[in-house]
Amino acid sequence: MRSEIAQFLRYLANERNSSELTVKSYREDLMDLAGYLEGELGGDSELDQITPRDLRGYVAALHEAGYARVSISRKLASLRSLYRFAQRRQLAQTNPAKPLRNPRGQRKLPHFLTSDEVLRLLESPPRTDKMAARDQAIFETMYSAGLRVSELVGLNEGDLDFEQGIVRVRGKGRKERLSPLGTYAVDALRSYMPKRIVSPKEPQGREAPVFVNRFGGRLTTRSVARMLEKYIKQTGLDSRTTPHTLRHSFATHLLDRGADIRSVQELLGHKSLVTTQIYTHLSTANLKEVYLRAHPRAKL
Repeated sequence: MRSEIAQFLRYLANERNSSELTVKSYREDLMDLAGYLEGELGGDSELDQITPRDLRGYVAALHEAGYARVSISRKLASLRSLYRFAQRRQLAQTNPAKPLRNPRGQRKLPHFLTSDEVLRLLESPPRTDKMAARDQAIFETMYSAGLRVSELVGLNEGDLDFEQGIVRVRGKGRKERLSPLGTYAVDALRSYMPKRIVSPKEPQGREAPVFVNRFGGRLTTRSVARMLEKYIKQTGLDSRTTPHTLRHSFATHLLDRGADIRSVQELLGHKSLVTTQIYTHLSTANLKEVYLRAHPRAKL
């Protein structure tokens, strides 16, 4: 097996022009496997002699050794690449790695702000100039409509309907949806819009960008992130807070207050309900924390 691994590494370096770091990573992963199999099978084996059962034992050993799921998935990817190469070069007739599945990753619960923390953020821009009015309108709009930051900066003047209290949003895959705007968001936008000056280089009228920088150009996602960082430091909120945190908070607060999950799915523009279900776990975790803190016999 070690000679076949050596051929594969030469192929990566010479024919695929892979970087030294890439070749090094493959070497470490595959030599780790070779060492395990030599110990289990009593010596070096050819690729065709290795069975799916042998490889499942290797994966089990990785789990027992405490390897992270992402590390195990990477090692399996290296193994599959080796066997694809071996089959093309007729060094192996079968691929015992094919039945193996990557370990399911644990989904991290997204960070969100409490209602009080959101209020602190929404009230943090000073009522002084047009940039502060813009910043408040950004926060109110993102939280009111549950927007992604890319959706926010993509808004045009014609997307806003103050009378109906809705905004047209262009989401992932250019899919459009209508999202509600609360009274506070509408008021913040109405206060900001007359103060903004759109650069002549940008489209005008209904196609004009809603949120612009100090030069009148359409705001970028990075600019929104930098602007938020400034207010996070001022308010002392959790440093993990990003523009997407307001979207997480939007969904969590709706579910906490009794909204049904399919409505939240529509409001977020999620194609699959599975994507939205992460917020039910978040909501449940929050309720459990409240229960443990408040119930007199919760810890008994």
